[in-house]
Amino acid sequence: MGLSLGKSGVYAVVAIIAALTRGPLGEQTTSLNPSQSPRPYLDLTYQLLSIAFTLVPVALALYLLSDRGHNPWRRIGLDARRPGRDLLWGVGLGAVIGIPGLGLYVAGRALGITVAVQASALDPYWWTVPVLVLAALKNGLIEEVVVVGYLAERLTEKRWSPVAIVLLSAVIRGSYHLYQGWGPFFANMLMGVIFASFYLSKGRRRVLPLVVAHTLLDVTAFVGYQLLPEEWLTAIGVSVAG
Repeated sequence: MGLSLGKSGVYAVVAIIAALTRGPLGEQTTSLNPSQSPRPYLDLTYQLLSIAFTLVPVALALYLLSDRGHNPWRRIGLDARRPGRDLLWGVGLGAVIGIPGLGLYVAGRALGITVAVQASALDPYWWTVPVLVLAALKNGLIEEVVVVGYLAERLTEKRWSPVAIVLLSAVIRGSYHLYQGWGPFFANMLMGVIFASFYLSKGRRRVLPLVVAHTLLDVTAFVGYQLLPEEWLTAIGVSVAG
C-alpha cells in the first residue's frame, strides 16, 4: 500500500485540504490523464512509461501472493477459467456502479462539493484513444488486484472479519479519490463496498470481473470525454479543456 494506492490516498487527503483552504470546491478543476509533453511522440513515451511503472505494484502483489506455492492468478481469480461468466459479471457490475456514480458526481457538482473533473487533458493524436484504453486497464488492474484481491487475501490470513475487510477496502478506495471532492469520495466508497463484498462472497474470490467492470467504467469516462460534444459534458458538470 505504501508503494501504490496507500501513498495515493495520503496525497489525496493533502490535496483535498489544500483545495478546501484555497476556495469553494465547486469552482475548482482537476485533470485526469494529463499531457506530459507538448511533443506528441515524447508525450506518448511518457504515457506508456507511466502506465508500465504504475503496474509494478501489481506484479509485486502477485509475487507476494505466490507464497507457499500458491498460483497467484488462480488465488485471486485473475485467470481465464470463466471468461464468459466474468465478462457478464463485469458488464453488470459496471452498469450497477456507473449510473449511481455519475449521479453522485452530478449531485456533488450541483452542491458545490465536487471539483470539475477533466477526464482527459490529452490532445487528439492518433494514439490518444489507445493510450486512454490502456490507462483504464491499468487503473482496473492496480485498484482491483491491490485494494481488493491482495488486501482481502492478506487480511483473511490475519483472521479479519469480512465486514472489516470490506470497510477498510472501501475507505482506501475512497481516500485516493478525495482530490476530486466529496462526491467521488462517497461514490468510490460505495463502489468499494460492492466490489469487496462481491469478491468475498461465498465461493467466488474472483477479481477479474472487477477488473472488467472498472476498465469499462474508465474507458467510458476517458474516451467518452474525447468523443462527446462539449455541451453534453458541460451539462453534467464535466470540465471542458480550453
